[in-house]
Amino acid sequence: MGLFGKIFGSEDKEPKEEKQALPWQELKSLEQLDTIAEASKSKTQAIFKHSTRCGISRMVIKNFESSFDVSENQVDLYYLDLLNHRDISSEIAAKFQVYHESPQFIVIRNGETVHHASHSAIDAQVLHQFV
Repeated sequence: MGLFGKIFGSEDKEPKEEKQALPWQELKSLEQLDTIAEASKSKTQAIFKHSTRCGISRMVIKNFESSFDVSENQVDLYYLDLLNHRDISSEIAAKFQVYHESPQFIVIRNGETVHHASHSAIDAQVLHQFV
């Protein structure tokens, strides 16, 4: 409860519903990129490249998670920690033909990039076009 809520009371006594944690799969090997490309032939695959030391990246992933509303059986979500896996990030750029940015969100269908965005252009709602 905020300061004004404490002083004047708050009518919102109902507990807020917490969202479930997203089903992130950690991307930590180059071999997983082949798995992602193959799986994208039957199910949308998405990669979120995140710099864990960057405040902007932290804000973007938080916004992404709060607006995500696609079911787990429609998309596989991969999370790449850029600081620990720069080699994988470079291979993503080459394999899926996207220029490296951070934070970055890449959607893959049929082995190819169908959408990519960075920074404030990242929007979980775009997934509805590809599932």
